[in-house]
Amino acid sequence: MASLSTWGNRLHSGEKTYGIVAHRNRWFLISAVLMALALVILFTKGLNPGIDFRGGTEYIVSGVTDADAQVARDTVAAAYPEETPAVAILGGDGVRVQLGTLEQSDVDALGADLADAYGVPVTNVSSSFIGPTWGQDVSGKAVQGLVVFLVLVAIVMALYFRTWRMAAAGLVALLHDLVFTVGIYALVGFEVTPASVIGFLTILGYSLYDTVVVFDKVRDNTADLFTQHRYTYDELANLAVNQTLVRSINTSVVALLPVSAILFIGSYLLGAGTLSDISLALFVGMAVGTYSSIFVATPLEVALRDTEAKIKKHTADVLALRAGGESDVVREDGTVRVGALQAGHHQGAAAQPRRKRRK
Repeated sequence: MASLSTWGNRLHSGEKTYGIVAHRNRWFLISAVLMALALVILFTKGLNPGIDFRGGTEYIVSGVTDADAQVARDTVAAAYPEETPAVAILGGDGVRVQLGTLEQSDVDALGADLADAYGVPVTNVSSSFIGPTWGQDVSGKAVQGLVVFLVLVAIVMALYFRTWRMAAAGLVALLHDLVFTVGIYALVGFEVTPASVIGFLTILGYSLYDTVVVFDKVRDNTADLFTQHRYTYDELANLAVNQTLVRSINTSVVALLPVSAILFIGSYLLGAGTLSDISLALFVGMAVGTYSSIFVATPLEVALRDTEAKIKKHTADVLALRAGGESDVVREDGTVRVGALQAGHHQGAAAQPRRKRRK
């Protein structure tokens, strides 16, 4: 712990830094590969929409002595061989069975068969029907909510940071997190339910918060960019990422611990279906959100800013001055010591020695 604390202090003080922005092409390539894999899985395997999106009939059998999912599958197969029911264990004495649309008379008959199969009274079996139109409405509202969220995020970030480049980089990071999480859902085969949509929106908010914190530090470090000629925009932005690195890691670990408990203990040991829906989205989204705020959002914002004429000119001026003998404060990997940075801000680009006071 002492070594970890020392490492964090050295990062925050700038004594130790990593060239994250300088190697942005590497992170862009990794993210592009991950996104491509996620899209391939999504379009080849597809998502597993829950009954709320596709419509159908759902049974809840409570008070079961032996909650065996295979009993429900065999019962449904005996009555409707063409159906492939989705069966989930709820707690230790409940079973949820979901299948396609049935007639009302068939719904009652199958409910009685399930009660006989599990040895419980018919009153312990409840059924509900969700029509395809309602499922389409839910899907439409989910997409509408996502679009409205992204539009509002873009507007707020553009107004807050007063630059569209940070807003664009933040949106790309959000889409990066969303596509990756949806790809994991398609790979694992978990049902996509309204709870999953809530989880998606939650991770977008988490990723946005982490990105805004890093962008805030970038803005602070680059506030006096054009009044000094010791450091480039890339170097000051890279310093900001390093200074917030420990905070991002600590926040993610603290957030992932309870979510992992919900995912692995609640879902697999207790068998709570809704917990698995939302916890998988939170777990994957928080982890990839931390990655994107560090390795995607800020490097992309720097890449966009580097296209500006004034940034190009300032960078060229800094490199020209550095060639004249001021490169000692910049390491070979493009990182910069904060001690020298502070000296540069307080003393100017060419600090003058103090004159001796005459007696």
